[in-house]
Amino acid sequence: MRLNNRWFQMAAVLIAMIMIANLQYGWTLFVRPIEQDHGWSLAKVQWAFTLFILFQTWVQPLDGWLIDRLGPRIFFTIGAILSGLGWTALAFVTSLTQFYTAYAVAGVGSALVYSGSIGSALKWFRDRRGLAAGLIAGGYGAGAALFIPIIARLITASGYRAAFVWTGIIPGLIVLAIAQVVRHPPAEDMDKTQRMTSAPVRKGPVRRNQESFRTDEMLRTPQFYLLYLMLVLMATGGLLVTAQAGPVAASFGLPMAALTMATALSPIANGSSRLFWGWVSDHLGRENTMAIAFSLNAIALFSVITVGRLSGAFFSATLVLTFFTWGETFALFPSTLADWFGARHATSNYAFLYTAKGIASVLGGGVAALMFQHFGSWSSAFYGSAAFALASGVLALVLRTVPLPRKNAAPLATATAAM
Repeated sequence: MRLNNRWFQMAAVLIAMIMIANLQYGWTLFVRPIEQDHGWSLAKVQWAFTLFILFQTWVQPLDGWLIDRLGPRIFFTIGAILSGLGWTALAFVTSLTQFYTAYAVAGVGSALVYSGSIGSALKWFRDRRGLAAGLIAGGYGAGAALFIPIIARLITASGYRAAFVWTGIIPGLIVLAIAQVVRHPPAEDMDKTQRMTSAPVRKGPVRRNQESFRTDEMLRTPQFYLLYLMLVLMATGGLLVTAQAGPVAASFGLPMAALTMATALSPIANGSSRLFWGWVSDHLGRENTMAIAFSLNAIALFSVITVGRLSGAFFSATLVLTFFTWGETFALFPSTLADWFGARHATSNYAFLYTAKGIASVLGGGVAALMFQHFGSWSSAFYGSAAFALASGVLALVLRTVPLPRKNAAPLATATAAM
């Protein structure tokens, strides 16, 4: 049956991820118009972005647990409605409370679609987790490339409110249609694939666990918290650029055309990064790939503040490099987590790890804006994010020496001390 074909399911959730991409990656185009229309400060506007990411990430542990048990259809449906309505409502808000609430609602809807899509990819493609996670995460990262020119044109021609309306309603309806066909593979297929990909001895660079961990079992292992720390450190820089590209360009004195070019090219780099580095990790190993990509991201973030200020072309180039070395974060971590803790509970397990993005959004969104207002420069925010990315790359080398988790391992405190 076509609905049970894994490539059909991959295509369906990929389209869904593309449709919700503008909620995060199109945001920076709206920041200046919102500031000018409402008279709110940059920090007040950017706390909305932080709230969006927090709600997109911190509700996922609950919805991931439910999706693993009840299937994705109902949650995709709810996600389509909430994301479309929340984003559209941003056109009609008159107060900060309404503003924050609308974007938070969009965040909840985005969470349902995001976690369901990543979980589906990991379940259907256990034999190609790096590539599958990269493809799905790439749809989210690159999807905004379809919307950036549309959003920019709508803002110029009809105002930012019209842009919110049209890019909220139409994608929401498309995701609603997709919700009716998404499903997980049958349990017997998952068990069969688990046996095929979990042999006691495996040749190759990717380490895969024989055991499948429930979320509560995963949370008792020190390996999970090492991955969590790495994701917080690595996610900060990319979210800083995602939220602040518009204000950064303005502080450099660059024209709107430079920002439009940068925000149009960056999603392509972001999406291709997830696909490329996910594929590399299947051949080179997750930890080795993390160490290389994360270290390159530190260099790219440093270049934004040093080289990117020189011209619009340099600004676009440095943003492209930043996203190409950052986007893989959301392909490598879910595939690593599934390798280490099994795919049966992949949606729920990754939902807990994904909350690290919420912490990073506080640093890259609201805190970074406050730092700019205090110091009058973006240097400290970018230098700090570059240091975070480099630290995460170093920890990836440590990750290579960490044994795979075991259910009969020592308690958390003892195991951590042993590591």
